[in-house]
Amino acid sequence: MQVYLPIAEMSVDAFLLLGIGFGVGWLSGMFGVGGGFLLTPLLILIGIPAPVAVASGANQTVGASVSGLIAQWRRGNVDLRMGGVLLVGGFAGSFLGVQVFAWLRRQGQVDLAVAIFYVVVLGSVGALMVRESVRAILHRRKGKVGRRLHAHFWMHGLPFKMRFRKSRLYISVIPPVLVGFGIGILSAIMGVGGGFMLVPAMIYLLGMPTSVVIGTSLFQVVFVAANVTLLQAVTTGSVDIVLTLLLLIGGVAGAQFGAAMGTRLRGEETRALLGAMVLAVAGSLLWGLLRTPESLYVIGPLP
Repeated sequence: MQVYLPIAEMSVDAFLLLGIGFGVGWLSGMFGVGGGFLLTPLLILIGIPAPVAVASGANQTVGASVSGLIAQWRRGNVDLRMGGVLLVGGFAGSFLGVQVFAWLRRQGQVDLAVAIFYVVVLGSVGALMVRESVRAILHRRKGKVGRRLHAHFWMHGLPFKMRFRKSRLYISVIPPVLVGFGIGILSAIMGVGGGFMLVPAMIYLLGMPTSVVIGTSLFQVVFVAANVTLLQAVTTGSVDIVLTLLLLIGGVAGAQFGAAMGTRLRGEETRALLGAMVLAVAGSLLWGLLRTPESLYVIGPLP
């Protein structure tokens, strides 16, 4: 069944969009990520223009993350205080990121910039997550006690400390604010919720328990992605309501299945699966940048 997307100015199979939304929602509930790191490349792959894919992908991330957040909230896995601190930086970063995205669009470099961002960021994060997770799994199988996921270094000596009882932490609010700021920028430029970056940052930099990280990550993703969607709609006008509605329907359903499946995995196994998936997406985008295009010259409208 074909549906017309008014902003993207093209027709797409509705069941294909529902299936993509379901898969991304499943990732959201299982791994505590918005799933935008996979959604945006998939939308571009089926022919959606990059500006529309980025802006609409952020909108879909909201719905999928809300569904996953509700499931995690019921299990008591959300640190509201930490989530609020992350949001302070996230809102500021998303505002700056939207301005950068608008500038790249005026320069006609959105497609290239988005692809490069994905390859560099996803490749780095995925490699680190897989390496750390494999090491933890091997230590567990050998009966050894793995090293702590984070160490106390200069960052933990910063001022403005706050106690986060849910996460069993007493640290400065500066690192969480900076983490949220960086995630906000990535959310705006890449059309993602930022969970794929936020989850490892919360584990390895802030030292939060994996069980609390997933729910708290979704809490931050919901509000930052909603802010990005609003800013993108006002600044660039690239949010396609028909596209996002179909993605949301599939995403909300998929998140519930993912949340139920995620409880059956150990923390290191969850991180290893997410890291492998992130690396796979980065590899496919890198191949798209390096391979010779079928047509070297294309005549068409500017993005």
